[in-house]
Amino acid sequence: TTGDPHPIAWYKEFDGGRSWYTGGGHTPESFREADFVQHVWGGMQWASNGTLDYRSAHVVPSENRFEKVVLVDDLDEPMELDMLPDGRLLFVERKGDIKIYDPESEKLETVDHLDIHTEFEDGLLGVALDPNFADNHWIYVFYSPLGDEPKQHVSRFDFVDDKLVRDSEKVLLEIVTQRDECCHSGGSVEFGPDGNLWFSAGDDTNPFASDGYSPSDERPGRSAWDAQKSSSNTMDLRGKVCRITPQPDGTYTIPDGNLFPKDGSVGRPEIYAMGCRNPYRISIDSKTGFLYWGDVGPDAGKDSTGRGPRGHDEVNQARQAGFFGWPYFVGNNKAYHEYDFATKTSLDPYDAELPINNSPNNTGARELPPAQPAFIYYPYAESKEFPLVGTGGRNAMAGPVFYADAYPDSEARFPNYYDGKLFTYDWIRGWIMAVTMDEQGNFVDMERFMPSHKFSNPNDIIMGPQGDFYMLEYGTAWFKRNKDARLVHIQYQGGNRTPVAHAIASADAGSVPFTVQFEGSNSVDPDGDELTYRWDFGDGQSSNQVDPMHTFQEPGTYKVALQVTDQEGNQSTTNLNIGAGNDPPRMKIDIAGNESFYWPGEELRYVVQVEDKEDGSVGEGISEEAVALSINYLPQGKDINMISLGHQELAENSKFLTGKELIQGSDCRACHLSNAKSVGPSYLQVAQKYRDQSDAVPYLADKILNGGGGVWGEQAMAAHPQLSKEEAELMTKYILSISERTEDDRLPPRGSYVFDPGQSGEQGSYVLMASYTDKGSGEIAPIEVQEVVTLVHPRMAAADIEDSDVASAFELNEEQLNQLTIKNLGSNKIVLCMNDGWVSYRSLDLTGISALKLGVSLTPEHAHGGTILIRKGSEDGPELGRLTIDFESKNFGFHQHVVPLQPTQGLQELYLTFEGNNDKMLGVLLTIEFLKGDDVL
Repeated sequence: TTGDPHPIAWYKEFDGGRSWYTGGGHTPESFREADFVQHVWGGMQWASNGTLDYRSAHVVPSENRFEKVVLVDDLDEPMELDMLPDGRLLFVERKGDIKIYDPESEKLETVDHLDIHTEFEDGLLGVALDPNFADNHWIYVFYSPLGDEPKQHVSRFDFVDDKLVRDSEKVLLEIVTQRDECCHSGGSVEFGPDGNLWFSAGDDTNPFASDGYSPSDERPGRSAWDAQKSSSNTMDLRGKVCRITPQPDGTYTIPDGNLFPKDGSVGRPEIYAMGCRNPYRISIDSKTGFLYWGDVGPDAGKDSTGRGPRGHDEVNQARQAGFFGWPYFVGNNKAYHEYDFATKTSLDPYDAELPINNSPNNTGARELPPAQPAFIYYPYAESKEFPLVGTGGRNAMAGPVFYADAYPDSEARFPNYYDGKLFTYDWIRGWIMAVTMDEQGNFVDMERFMPSHKFSNPNDIIMGPQGDFYMLEYGTAWFKRNKDARLVHIQYQGGNRTPVAHAIASADAGSVPFTVQFEGSNSVDPDGDELTYRWDFGDGQSSNQVDPMHTFQEPGTYKVALQVTDQEGNQSTTNLNIGAGNDPPRMKIDIAGNESFYWPGEELRYVVQVEDKEDGSVGEGISEEAVALSINYLPQGKDINMISLGHQELAENSKFLTGKELIQGSDCRACHLSNAKSVGPSYLQVAQKYRDQSDAVPYLADKILNGGGGVWGEQAMAAHPQLSKEEAELMTKYILSISERTEDDRLPPRGSYVFDPGQSGEQGSYVLMASYTDKGSGEIAPIEVQEVVTLVHPRMAAADIEDSDVASAFELNEEQLNQLTIKNLGSNKIVLCMNDGWVSYRSLDLTGISALKLGVSLTPEHAHGGTILIRKGSEDGPELGRLTIDFESKNFGFHQHVVPLQPTQGLQELYLTFEGNNDKMLGVLLTIEFLKGDDVL
């Protein structure tokens, strides 16, 4: 190196040889590669001149140096995590289980269970080991006890031989709550560096009758809807983060520096931070003692002139005790208006310098300390202040601050680049951020940690003894056991990196003897090391080939494992499940005539064919009743890539997103499942409720965009202002399409169907969807197959192109459309027919198509005439027909021209090529209609 603290040289190993690469400047690659001066040879690590090493704070470590290792999955609402002195990991689950994972044996054990109250968001929510646990065996938990008295306990137990000693319980605090209404229990427990115990409690307030704004309902009998009774009440522990000093006898004292005097004259002396909504996860900086917490914010998707700001989630930093605003302020002290819920009248906004709690439900001080702004804050939509956080649902959490010198002897610790950075994370959005701060703790910037990875609802993060992460992932659905609920280890590899195993099977099910071609050649090593392979086929057989072929002789379900090992001995493993003994059915929907288009009022003749090696065929072993077939009309979604149906196989490389894809890429799965209730209704329930409602699509799309509640209970749905109206409608159409069919809807596997003559919209499509589930074989589970055929209207927008050259699709504004004398086009996109250009369309069935009707517009200022040639296969493929546009006739405006085609069978890629005058535009192409038989006349 040059001695410059920014590297311009790095070591690289390839093809068994070693070379130095230097650059003349600071390239992005040099900053991203963390091993630029690491020489791994005989186990020795070396840094040039002793001035730079791979832990340099100036080097952004490559993401592939971090590995997410799933220790155990299929957990049931894992909540909070701590590590025992012997290295075992202890965590609690909301329904009361206490579990320990042993890294040495790689086994998880449920060691104890607390019988607790679990309604709403209550349960066993937090856990922390005493700093002197090795000697005193004390464990602290935050839980909701059974019984008629609504309350939370912060309790200490003796934890001996991995069991709670029940009669040892010392209830340090009781937090009085209400159990009539949801929500917000908080429940995080954490020890600070000075031995003080911190715990959080939510505002215990129903947020669903406040339109997503400040829940400050002061009407009689509405205290459960008034967060002023808790968060902004100095005499209430709800909506707070508290700090106490536990004593050996099970009592506690109040440390110096809490928000109120120790005598309790102004407020509860335990309070450190008040004005919180749902401080779900807290973290204490091990050096500075600063308190960090994520506060889950309200639901409003838009600012309101009379109510106040839209909802924001917050990551808060408290360097000293204070009031953090809820329910009067959010974000950087954005003020809500005082609101009279009885008269629905908005009053003045609250004053951040002098907040006043006038609620009749308040039992504490009237005048509150000045409100403190949030450290980081963001709404559902894009954040101008913190754009990196993204958009969508939000659940902010605060994790640890990493200090490299706390792990001086660990080769596995995170690199110096992260020294002093705060790690925050979002439960729904699935990201982790590394936040850089200055020496005073002020925000400088943030960046994604492991940016290509979306975590599965991260719920707690702790530092391990090696200076790396352990994490709990809650999983996809609320209040349920989830396959993707996991205990995870995030490891860092400063030297040689672990390879990544990747396995592919030619088939995952078949009858015995079942021969499968396996491929492991896509496995990679980030250091370029040569890999060795070991396949374990699960039937006692193995192979060291890269791409072996294997035959399973006996029926069964086999777990096939591929383990790859690099030259340093680092290994990774991936698994495939193979079912032998049941051959998958084969299904095909045969249509008489054209398989791309439907013509309103005409008859469709079809046959659904099913062949199954074990079951037989339709009518010969397979009954007609076992084959499900439906035909549905969708008024939108002409392109097969835009049709939003659950059984649809999407085309690869689609340029469009379906409603299903939009849902899978959003936060919807956090609250909704396909056919089981989560925190919100299942998609099937929604579809059944609204499938026959004429305005279902715009109504539900509006719910997606703007949020709402009250239909399926009080739980509000988050707003999604980052989505477009079209995207929300696509998501709605997908949901409505999955409703269960009744027996009356079921069609026979062979028959005819008449297309509704009234359904002739250009954007419409008929979808034929067939499915069959075979009978299985012995212990082998049944296999379901589906087949979808989509028939679209024969008239399409010319701008629905697949590819183009020189010519192109172009979007017009309203004034430009008027200039072209175009009316009721239904789209503002056109094709500019440029000389020597072409456009192509996806494969379309030309069977029975005798002509195309081309809608073309000419204007004297822009069009110069020429010839449109219709070809198949390529831009210079066989000509099927042509249209000459005579500019001299001055036949300006929009006209439709019928172009006879040469008879052509089957699916064809259709090309339109343009021949005109020099580099001029022939005209503007707007519509294409496929005509058959007598339609030409």
